[in-house]
Amino acid sequence: MEDIKNRKYVARLVYAVLTERKTAREAILLFPETKDKSIECAYHALVHFEADEDLRYRDFDYREEQDDYLEFIAQTLAEGKSLPRNIIADYEPYYHGVSRRWENGTKGFWKEFLRFINL
Repeated sequence: MEDIKNRKYVARLVYAVLTERKTAREAILLFPETKDKSIECAYHALVHFEADEDLRYRDFDYREEQDDYLEFIAQTLAEGKSLPRNIIADYEPYYHGVSRRWENGTKGFWKEFLRFINL
């Protein structure tokens, strides 16, 4: 039940980016902590969206294809469904979870350091 609620929430974030009501950075910072692979894929799709800003500006076809891809992700998640396996498989080798905000202080440093070295 929580996964479906989070998927619908993430779908609204992706739509907000596509309709320019939020920047990709704003949406990324609002993602819920999760182990749901579909939400992780949406997160990383928005990270790529933000990173490709220059390419999107120069190449209309690329921008249109990326927008369609994000819209498909948002539609699927809005229905509470999992993304297709092939999309999840495309992201799994490269990404592990959703990045979290850095906690201030010594505790935050050690937490991120241990995560960085995979402990």
